[in-house]
Amino acid sequence: MPIATVNPASGETLKTYDALGAEEIERRLATAGATFRTYRTTSFAERARLMHRAADLLDEDVRDIGRVMTTEMGKPVKQARAEAAKCAKAMRWYADHAEDLLSDEPAAPADAADSGASRVLARYRPLGPVLAVMPWNFPLWQVVRFAAPALMAGNVGLLKHASNVPQTALYLEDLFRRAGFPEGCFQTLLIGSGAVEGVLRDPRVKAATLTGSEPAGRAVASVAGDEVKKTVLELGGSDPYVVMPSADVERAATLAVTARAQNNGQSCIAAKRFIVHADVFDAFAERFTAGMRALKVGDPLEEDTEIGPLATDQGRADLEELVDDAVENGATVLCGGERPDGFGAGWYYTPTVLTDITPDMRIHLEETFGPVATLYRVEDLDEAVALANDTPFGLSSNVWTRDEAEVERFVRDLEAGGVFVNGMTASHPAFPFGGEKRSGYGRELSGHGIREFCNITTVWHGA
Repeated sequence: MPIATVNPASGETLKTYDALGAEEIERRLATAGATFRTYRTTSFAERARLMHRAADLLDEDVRDIGRVMTTEMGKPVKQARAEAAKCAKAMRWYADHAEDLLSDEPAAPADAADSGASRVLARYRPLGPVLAVMPWNFPLWQVVRFAAPALMAGNVGLLKHASNVPQTALYLEDLFRRAGFPEGCFQTLLIGSGAVEGVLRDPRVKAATLTGSEPAGRAVASVAGDEVKKTVLELGGSDPYVVMPSADVERAATLAVTARAQNNGQSCIAAKRFIVHADVFDAFAERFTAGMRALKVGDPLEEDTEIGPLATDQGRADLEELVDDAVENGATVLCGGERPDGFGAGWYYTPTVLTDITPDMRIHLEETFGPVATLYRVEDLDEAVALANDTPFGLSSNVWTRDEAEVERFVRDLEAGGVFVNGMTASHPAFPFGGEKRSGYGRELSGHGIREFCNITTVWHGA
């Protein structure tokens, strides 16, 4: 993929960029290594001052950067501005909490004495330059949820962003520079995917984090494993949204539309498989389908648009293949299932609900990255749990029930990194985020996220 801004609403190429050459990559890696040696010694108070300044600048830029994101990857502009505001919130949260999250952890006095020490503690120390390989779907948030904790921990960041959001990537580097972070604290590398391995193998790069596809995660993890370097992976998701008879069905159906259609349906943590008990299936299906059908598809720069174009033409083609395969194998289309008329060369797809899904359809196991929902009917709790887990992914999950015994069963048995009860999955800087199975490993956000790229050092003092 060329490094370029291509407007998904029109297919028009707006800006193109040359990839960095070997000399410039080397210069930036050298700068990152040199900066880390001094930045790691700065105080939490100084880092917090800089991070607060970055958040303030982002608030000032929210309308401009929101428009840039929308132009680059097609999300409705109101959602783009909300994403920028969420990033500023996360920056402030880590600025205010990092010192406590990384404070020394003393061992129990009895355990210290048993080892012959007067005291023992665990200290969190930064690792060094960390490479972040990030996707286009939340082009600010995916980066900031890495960058804010990493920089507050004393690390420095190297960003290899998706090639179709170069303006957003360059904005992030400029944001941290304008905030006053030392040169080299956060750098954007405009490079293709073929150059990632060389950067990751460089001894100055100490770890990597990737959000993206399973193949990309495998590639980065393989190289990092060969180099014995720490990685955190957040890969795909096919999250279940389970509705049981005791649920508030009307509320569940209304929120289900948002859970599936947010970000034009291009979200790893979007609900994708709607698993509904037979007792409430018809009522839920009617309300949910009506809600999906009512979504306004349009120019993402218009304030009332709810569904914009998909980010890439290939992404739309992949989505169409999954829908077509399902229909050819017996799935029923309750709404959508086609390209809407009147959008020229834009990469639009109509919000779609499919039912009568069977395991022989590709869509049963593959992730749908767009506004397409699959709707399943189940007879009891056991079937609901089994179907929810019948996926190679395990990112998050949503369950709707007022029965506490059912809640405990879902929390115990669902194979996912999160269980959201009577609500939809959402990320927050204070809560750990990540998955299991082929959705990846490690955690972002919260104290767990900031500690991922720290050296946990045991400090032992003799008696």
